[in-house]
Amino acid sequence: MGGMRQFGVDEKFGKGYFAVPEPGDGPGVIVLHAWWGLTAFFRKVCDRLAQEGFAALAPDLYHGATASTIEEAKRLRFDLDCDRANREMKAALEYLRNHPVISGTSVGVVGFSLGGYLALRLARSKANDVRAVVVFYATEGGRFNKAQAAFLGHFAENDGCWAGARVVRSLEERLRAAGRETIFHTYPGTEHSFFEEDRPEAYNAQAALLAWQRTVEFLRTRLTRPRVAYATLWGHSVPTAQIPTHLRSVDAEG
Repeated sequence: MGGMRQFGVDEKFGKGYFAVPEPGDGPGVIVLHAWWGLTAFFRKVCDRLAQEGFAALAPDLYHGATASTIEEAKRLRFDLDCDRANREMKAALEYLRNHPVISGTSVGVVGFSLGGYLALRLARSKANDVRAVVVFYATEGGRFNKAQAAFLGHFAENDGCWAGARVVRSLEERLRAAGRETIFHTYPGTEHSFFEEDRPEAYNAQAALLAWQRTVEFLRTRLTRPRVAYATLWGHSVPTAQIPTHLRSVDAEG
């Protein structure tokens, strides 16, 4: 289980839910909530990522406010200060990159709806630091020529919100035109928010499980540094791959 942390900007803003793997360290992942705010569901996403070996930080972009109805969510989204949100996301990124439990300096970003839109923007504005991006039912209209990340997208077949087939196809074309690794999945019979179990009107357990498995594998593959095997050659520890094959059996006495 994680907890709320101050990660920068100032005392009032720049707080988020932080969950770390036990025991040991792991790659860093930013989780960006949907327009509902940092609800229990999105905190649980961080806990689930920590159980998979990642250190996950979800910035609270609404500063404690959450919505339980669409009208409340619309109001919170309308009132969102995008400039401040951008500063907070970048502060969260720096917090992860410099935290002692984080392995490596590049991070992943997982975003849901509004958070997916913001994740795509972060991949462009912090191109050198974001290595993997996972978006759930979200798109964004920018160009990705400077982005360095790989992209995984989960989309609903019957999305009646902002991630319909036409705009998803446009996003995929722009990512591929920029030379980015792009893997998009559309889940048959699903609607917007199908991953969120606290949205019973849209939740699809089978699709959510498959999307989760794909997300974990994608992040693990793109963010986990490969283990390097070492061997002793004439008294020195050397990466095995750097030792010529005919010398790999030579010991320190050779």
